[in-house]
Amino acid sequence: MSFASSSSVLIKATREAVWEALTSPALVKQYFFDTDLVTDWTVGSPILFRGEWDGKAYEDRGTVLAFEPMNGFSFNYWSGFSGLEDRPELRQLLRYAIDEVEGGIRVKVDQSNIDTEVRAAHSASNWREVLLGLKKFVEERAPG
Repeated sequence: MSFASSSSVLIKATREAVWEALTSPALVKQYFFDTDLVTDWTVGSPILFRGEWDGKAYEDRGTVLAFEPMNGFSFNYWSGFSGLEDRPELRQLLRYAIDEVEGGIRVKVDQSNIDTEVRAAHSASNWREVLLGLKKFVEERAPG
C-alpha cells in the first residue's frame, strides 16, 4: 500500500515570476531549506537536491519525468533520510502544477508512492512550509 500527500498555495504574482522561482536553482535556494537544486530540466535527466540538515550533508536524487514550461513538471525522488534503498519502485513521485485562478497563481504539489501514512503526513507538512516560503518569497519580489 502506498500513500500520497497534496499541498497548494495561492500566490499573488505573475505566472512567469512563480515559474522562475520554482525552476531557477538560485531562487529555489532562497526558500527551500537552503537547498542546492541541480538539474537541466530535460526529461530523463537527473535532478539533485543537495544541502545540510541538522549538521549532516545530504544529496537526494531523482529523474525529471515531465517538464511543461509555465504549467508544471514532475520527477521521481529518493531521499537518503528515508532509510529505504534507492530502487525505482521505491521512489516517490512529485508533480508540481501551476494554474491561473482568481486572485493569482495556484501552485499545487502532489507527492505519491509514499510508503507510510506517517511519512505522507510529514510530507504534507513539509510542503505546506515550502509553499508558504515560496509565496512569501515571490510576493516580496513582485513589483508594485
